[in-house]
Amino acid sequence: MRALFTAATGMTAQQTRMDSIANNLANVNTTGFKRAHAEFQDLFYETLRAPGAPSADGTALPSGVQIGHGVQLASVVRTFAQGERTRTDRPLDLAIDGPGFLQVQKPGGETLYTVAGALQLDADGNIVTPEGYPIVPAITVPSDAQDMTILRDGTVSVLQPGSTAPTQIGQIQLARFVNPSGLRAMGNNLYAPSGASGDPETGNPDQNGFGALSQGFLESSNVNVAEELVRLIMAQRGFEMNSRVITAGDEMMQTVGALAR
Repeated sequence: MRALFTAATGMTAQQTRMDSIANNLANVNTTGFKRAHAEFQDLFYETLRAPGAPSADGTALPSGVQIGHGVQLASVVRTFAQGERTRTDRPLDLAIDGPGFLQVQKPGGETLYTVAGALQLDADGNIVTPEGYPIVPAITVPSDAQDMTILRDGTVSVLQPGSTAPTQIGQIQLARFVNPSGLRAMGNNLYAPSGASGDPETGNPDQNGFGALSQGFLESSNVNVAEELVRLIMAQRGFEMNSRVITAGDEMMQTVGALAR
């Protein structure tokens, strides 16, 4: 009975959907997290009678007989809509107002990308992520710096003792992609480019379509709890309906078995 196997694919699909929703809800308070949702597509069809085939009396059938074999996962798409801004007043907290990713470098030299701007200083004064990865281009803050300002265009300046005017120490650059949904999530709020995302295009913030930087703010997760709970209920109901199909199919097979006896 193909209905048993078809319903099983439906249960697997809804389980995957619930996994995606669970991950979204788990990261509802993760800085810079981007929600994802599962998309599905139907499986192949068994054609018992082709549409348009000639009938016994020579007419063309207006519709055929095709039996589907269930559903499969097509993709899990990440939505890069911006989340709400949270004010922190920390000088190294940055939110990107518009398109763009901060660039960070792993110890092996690989460049990764993030929208989570909770930056810090390491022991040498380098601006790094919470994992200790320096931003690209690298910026080192002098040990005697008394105040630091990061402008909307990414210009980083500090005020040093004995000086009344700030000194520029670096320029933060952003990167963007033709298809950000094609980026590979690496964990720790980091993304890596892929063949689907395209190559990164870099530039200064607040110029040529890049987003502007907001110092003292962080971007919150873009997960909408109410929407995720609605999706969770729909996934649960879909799972239950498919399980009932399996139960009904089992009962039908028991009835056939009883007739044979």
